[in-house]
Formats: sequence, C-alpha cells, structure tokens
Amino acid sequence: MTYKRIMLKLSGEALSKDGMGQGISQPTLHKIAQDIAAVSKKGVQMVIVVGGGNIWRYRDTTDSGIERTASDTMGMLATIMNGVALQAALESMGMFCRVASAIQVPQVAEPYIRRRVIRHLEKNRIVICAGGTGNPFFTTDSAAALRALELNCDIVLKATNVDGIYDKDPNKHTDAVLYKELTYDEALQKHLNVMDQSAFSLCQDQDLPIRVFNFNIEGSLMKAAMGEDVGTLVHG
Repeated sequence: MTYKRIMLKLSGEALSKDGMGQGISQPTLHKIAQDIAAVSKKGVQMVIVVGGGNIWRYRDTTDSGIERTASDTMGMLATIMNGVALQAALESMGMFCRVASAIQVPQVAEPYIRRRVIRHLEKNRIVICAGGTGNPFFTTDSAAALRALELNCDIVLKATNVDGIYDKDPNKHTDAVLYKELTYDEALQKHLNVMDQSAFSLCQDQDLPIRVFNFNIEGSLMKAAMGEDVGTLVHG
C-alpha cells in the first residue's frame, strides 16, 4: 500500500443515475458506498469531499434571479445533503462514518474541527467533509484541496467519468490523447482543466499529487488508493 490517508473528491452528479442527472440514485449511492468501504477495510484512512451539483449549482442556475452568495450557500447545503446520504449508505454496511461540515448544522453533522477529524481518521472512521469551505465563490475542488492539506492527506483522488486527463474532450473528439503523467507546469502550459485554478494552485504550491481516474470502471478506486497506475497522475 502506497498511501496511508487519501482525499477522494466526488462530484455531486456521481450520486445520480448514470452519473449525469439530478437527485440521488439509491443503486448508485449503494455502489459508491461499497467501493469506499472496500478501500477503508484495507486500512486506508479516507476523507471524502462530495459536490452538490446534482441538487444545486450556481453556474447551472444563473437565470434563477438568486444572487451569487446566496446561490453558493445553497450549493454548500446541497453538499451536506449528499454527505448525509453517503454516510447513511456506509453505515448500513457496518462502516463507521462522520460528516464534518464547514456550515454548522449540529442536528445532522458535526462541525469541521481539524483535530477532531484527524482523531476520527486515526480510528479508521471515514470522514465526509461537507459544506465546502464555508465560504461563497469557492468550489468543492478548492474544499477538497484545502482539507487534503489540512488533514495531511498523501494524495487527492479526483473521480471523473473519463479515464483521466486528455489533451481535449474525449466525449467530443475521437482522437483525444490520454496523458498518463503530468507535472503541474505541463498541466498549466497545456491549459488542461485538472481542477479549478484555486484548487490546483494549492496542490501545486504544497506539492500535493492529484490522480484523476474513471470512477465508473470496476475496481478503479481500489487501484488508485493502492497507488496503482490508473488514470492520470499530476505531480511536481
């Protein structure tokens, strides 16, 4: 095993049917929880950040008339809903899991306190960090990078629906080329959208590696968590 502690970044859409829709699909949620539980049982300490795009996302609702700060707050609340759903699925499998939220909602999640979260991880509890960073104008990519650094994670595993990072969109271009490995500088020079710029800069500044992989391929999370060569690795 290469990694002791990992950050898994999931999109909110990953919880929906076929990974592309709205809401939460129970079979999809159950499958994701199974994959996460299998990795945790190997002794890997797991931190998870899940987005809220399956419920609410500012860029998809700009015509709603809701101003940006309020809209981003709604998105952060959506991540808490997803986090609680994932927690329930994991606990139904006998796993110990905590939701730590940057927004205080003590009835459903404990507040994000770094030392407390680290203690949970040391006890091999899965921790879902919800509520984004607690601030508007920051994506859940930024939340994942920030929490990964705060909690001393060894790597950020970014789950996607493609096999890694390509030179162009593989869903639109059949001749798209997959990169197996990139430096931070190469990713910047080639204008590859690995993460949003704030998140990417955090990882680059602190030399935190990022592995982008296809979460829909059976066993891919386990392979990524074990340090196997899946998807694309971005490093210093």
